[in-house]
Amino acid sequence: MKLAVINFSGNVGKTTVARHLLLPRIPGAEMIAVESLNADDGQGQALRGRQFGALQEYLQTVDSVVVDIGASNVEDLMTLMRRYRGSHDDFDVFIVPTVPALKQQQDTIATLAELAQLGVPASRIRLVFNMVEDGVDPAQAFETLLAFLAEQPIALANTACRLGANEIYERIKGSETDLQALARDETDYKALIARAEGAVAKLALAQRLAVRRLAAGVVPELDACFAALGLASSFAGQADAAAES
Repeated sequence: MKLAVINFSGNVGKTTVARHLLLPRIPGAEMIAVESLNADDGQGQALRGRQFGALQEYLQTVDSVVVDIGASNVEDLMTLMRRYRGSHDDFDVFIVPTVPALKQQQDTIATLAELAQLGVPASRIRLVFNMVEDGVDPAQAFETLLAFLAEQPIALANTACRLGANEIYERIKGSETDLQALARDETDYKALIARAEGAVAKLALAQRLAVRRLAAGVVPELDACFAALGLASSFAGQADAAAES
């Protein structure tokens, strides 16, 4: 399965969704960050045609990939998709994270409209409702976006695919930490803390304990959100096609 995580807006949690929601739950998938394509070429953040061409070519060689498209590259990527006619078909599903802030909802609507204009059907565009506070009804928090989709059903929106704000993402930012592995960690940190000498050593162990507890709380939420995306049927369809070939 090949997924693109995309939104015109920044600050909607695209990398969190790509790395922690999708990547661990798609067998054999690798992750590509589109912004990293430009990191060392001295040309700023513009995504150029030859880079997009290389990305398309690479997508033909892999079975499973999650492509995290940075906000600074989305407009360029959309333009290049129009130039490379049919290139949107290289992705099985476009995942669009969004958050309750009105500007981000408006940017999300613009993203969905652009994907629809490219010819991406609603069945291949899925929303992730991110940073939903505990006790808040997503139907109310995302009223503007959902009202638009009620009139123009150009994407699939299941409000059960929701994630709350959680400090663990900031704690592990920039690392390759696997939240599922963290949640399964059976280390007896309390015993280690009791034996540790000095406040610095005790604090380091206490921080690891706190991260494990946060992971244990967030993994079930990620599992439920992923299930609500409805990608499992797509996996089954791909497996059937592979078996027939």
